Formats: sequence, structure tokens, C-alpha cells
Amino acid sequence: MKLLALTKGVPDFSEGAVSFDEDGHLERGDTPTVMNPNDEQALEAALQTKVRHDGTVGLMSMGPPGYQDILEEGMRSVYADELYLLSDREMAAADTWATAITVATGIEQMEEEPDIVFAGFKTADGETGHTGPQTCWALERPLITHVISLDVDPDEEIVRAKRLVKGDVSEIETVEAPMPCAIVTDPEFEPVYRKAEHRLKHKDLRAETQERVENAEEHLTVWDHEDLNLDPDYIGLDGSPTIVSGVDPIPKAPDEREATVIEQDDQEGMREVVEEITQFAAGGD
Repeated sequence: MKLLALTKGVPDFSEGAVSFDEDGHLERGDTPTVMNPNDEQALEAALQTKVRHDGTVGLMSMGPPGYQDILEEGMRSVYADELYLLSDREMAAADTWATAITVATGIEQMEEEPDIVFAGFKTADGETGHTGPQTCWALERPLITHVISLDVDPDEEIVRAKRLVKGDVSEIETVEAPMPCAIVTDPEFEPVYRKAEHRLKHKDLRAETQERVENAEEHLTVWDHEDLNLDPDYIGLDGSPTIVSGVDPIPKAPDEREATVIEQDDQEGMREVVEEITQFAAGGD
């Protein structure tokens, strides 16, 4: 079974070093980057499927050359076999539409198209939740979103998934989709390994991956727009119909807490600290 998980690098806002150009576009090459947190569930879903049903897991991302580090991080997380990076200047500043077109073309470029494409719920820097579904639309595949658990019937070539439906109340529905298909995981997705054979295989895959990560470049494929035969007018900024009117920097949250400094030789101060925390340890308010 061929599996592919999509992942993305997002600005590490905790570093406080997010860089924008004069037009308000994020300078990803000059901004500290981490793996998008919501992609972790998609990666875990791909790994769970690999453990239960064998096959291979690939990771794909679109971004600057530095995203290779994100892919290597993902390889460690889900014991991936292959890495794909779609990268050149023509792809820069793409909105979700142009990104989806590029990623879908990259998937079609693979030697063997995946049976299941996994995507995260949304990205920390965009919050739209569009890229996964739009990529699925471009691939003309059935899609299941908000997935919290899933399994595959290889003989029937069907994915059965439980998805979270949020309205006035939260409900769970069970749905099926024929493969090849796409899955968008919900943040509440948690992998399950109930069988001993699955837990043992998970352990073996972890050991195998350690060697692979050491030579990650040997498992990395990099494609630019020419490799994918993409017209620059339809990708990147030029191919993005979204118009950003402005970007406001994220202000640092004010420090509203007051701190009292007590020296270690201040016995009275130490006694007051002990009295203060003792009531909480005893379950007081």
C-alpha cells in the first residue's frame, strides 16, 4: 500500500522573529520554521495505516530548500520511506489554491500514485483548512474530513473512518470511501495499536528509520516547476487569486503577573511561601 502525508513548515511564532517583505508577504527563508502542529495527526494516521497494513509512507511539502529539515523531522516521526520537496522561487507566496494545484501535480508526478493522501486539519499560519480538500479536488478523489479514527479493508479497497461532526453538539459518524482517496485528520485523532504484533512492528520500524534518517538526502526528491511542467502564471503568487490587503504583526502578550523575589536566607519569606503553596497541595482554593 502506498501512503502519502502532506506537511508544511510554519513560522515559529514563539521565536519572535517572523520576517515580512515590503509587500507584506512572509519571508519564509528568513523566518524560523517548525512543522505545522496539525500535520502531526495526519502523519500519525499514515504511520498507523503502515503498521497495520504494510506498505510505504512518503512525505511531501512545498516550500524553500530549508523545508528539508521539516521533512527529515517528519521522517523521524512516522518512519517515512520517501521524502518529496516541491521548491523554487516560482512557487513562492502561493495561496491555498496555487499550493493545491502544485501539490496535486507533484502527487501525479510520483512513480506510483498513493492509495491514500493524508493532510492535516489546518495550518498555524493560514487557518483556512483549504489546502487538503483543494488538493483532493484537483486529484478528483473522494475525501473524508475531520477523521478521528480509521482503518482500511485492503481486499475491498475501502477506507472506513469515524469523523467528528461539530454543530450544536458534537456527533461522530462512520463513513466509507473507495481507494484511492484522501483523508483530513481532526486534531482529536489518536493512533491506536491494540494488537501485540502492531506494537512490535511499530518498534521495529522505529529502529529501521534511525539509519534512514542519517542518510535522508538519499531518500529525498526535489522538484521545481519545470520538473512538474507547471506554468509560472498559474502557480505561486501569480497564480493565486487571494488578495491580502494587509498583514499586522502579532503583538507580544503583556506580562501581567507580579513576581516577588525571596532570597534563600529570608526565613520569614520562605515560611510565607510554604504556607501559601501548602493550601493548594491540600486541595484548598
